[in-house]
Amino acid sequence: MDDKSTLNQIHVLVEEEKELRRQLGRGEISSDEEHARLRALEEALDQCWDLLRRRRAARDQGQDPDAEQARSVGEVEGYLQ
Repeated sequence: MDDKSTLNQIHVLVEEEKELRRQLGRGEISSDEEHARLRALEEALDQCWDLLRRRRAARDQGQDPDAEQARSVGEVEGYLQ
């Protein structure tokens, strides 16, 4: 996935997050449903941001950003902050 595709995916996920919050506010979904879906969205967003950062770092170091691939959720979520 190139930078543009990754950024587009980030925007789609953020919009979905906003829609979940609206649905919760309108009583269309339960809090449990919102939390479960938000967790999945947050993980997908973390993967996208990680990939974008690594692509940019590769480019800055003169390496091929297309060689970077998305890491697993477990790997991305396991990073120490």
